[in-house]
Amino acid sequence: SSEVLEAIENVIQGVLQSLAQKKAPVLTVANRTDWRNIEFKDSVGLQMIPRCTTKQIRSDCPQSAKRFALMLKILSMIYKMVQSNTYATKRDIYYSDTLLFGSQSVVDQIINDISCMLKIPRRSLHVLSTTKGFVAGNLSYTEEDGTKVNCTCSATVFTVPSNVQGIKNLTSHAKFILIVEKDATFQRLLDDDFFNKVSSCIMITGRGIPDLNTRLLVRKLWDSFQIPIFTLMDADPHGVEIMCVYKYGSVSMSFEAHHLTVPSIKWLGLLPSDLKRLNICKDALIPFTKQDENKLASIQKRPYIACQPLWKKELEIMAASKLKAEIQVLTSLSSDYLSRVYLPNKLQFGGWL
Repeated sequence: SSEVLEAIENVIQGVLQSLAQKKAPVLTVANRTDWRNIEFKDSVGLQMIPRCTTKQIRSDCPQSAKRFALMLKILSMIYKMVQSNTYATKRDIYYSDTLLFGSQSVVDQIINDISCMLKIPRRSLHVLSTTKGFVAGNLSYTEEDGTKVNCTCSATVFTVPSNVQGIKNLTSHAKFILIVEKDATFQRLLDDDFFNKVSSCIMITGRGIPDLNTRLLVRKLWDSFQIPIFTLMDADPHGVEIMCVYKYGSVSMSFEAHHLTVPSIKWLGLLPSDLKRLNICKDALIPFTKQDENKLASIQKRPYIACQPLWKKELEIMAASKLKAEIQVLTSLSSDYLSRVYLPNKLQFGGWL
């Protein structure tokens, strides 16, 4: 905490020095969304280069003066929280003055900018994000406040903890971790008692694009147990994108890649090549939209696809067919095909990439 307080004090000192010299204060932040500032490393994923391009948030420019003021406001809130050892969610910060901030996304972006500017992970700033992810299966742990969580006993779903760094005493006899893209598939596997019937495992869903806590939990489980991690996604560009976020990280959070990515994650399904192999009826597939085509083309150009020849081949199959499929398409073969046939066979015979 002293490191966080010192980093904020240095920023404020810079502002005061500028004022003393009768200059307009400026905050300098990295261009987090510029691909030119990102490098790909096999062992880490997407990470920000040390000398990246920056942008200035000026206090004397009409376009950025409000953002400058909001950054100072949130810095002061963080300073108080760190001093008093209290925490707030990004939502709490927004609702502390909705008129001032205008929207939740403004708060989210500023907090990420501050984290990147101070080179301090967001959870060390005492800002928690609201969790939407779920976890179930062979896992138990103790939360920071001493609450014991045991996911092993039943088919109960537990929300991913809001302070993943604070959880301890993690125990599991799981053979693997299964990341499921969608809540509906996750619930279906729970209903079928998949993690008891087939093999002891931990199941996680970020319910779409994963939030920070879900990604932190996947990384923490990997660090704790070093067991294989598989992803179960729709066979569409959006599903591939989500899988890449877990495996290689996202551009906007590349400054925190070391805590968030697990490059050893494997693509279990639904593979575009599975659709032909399983004789899925063409009528059950969905034609690409223009947006799908653009997203797939952008994924194919990314640096990590070049080092994944088997992924590249799957994406080429998808691009050639211009068809996509949701995991639910497997119910056209039988209602419990996913949990009874598809996943057990894949896991037994190594059908992952």
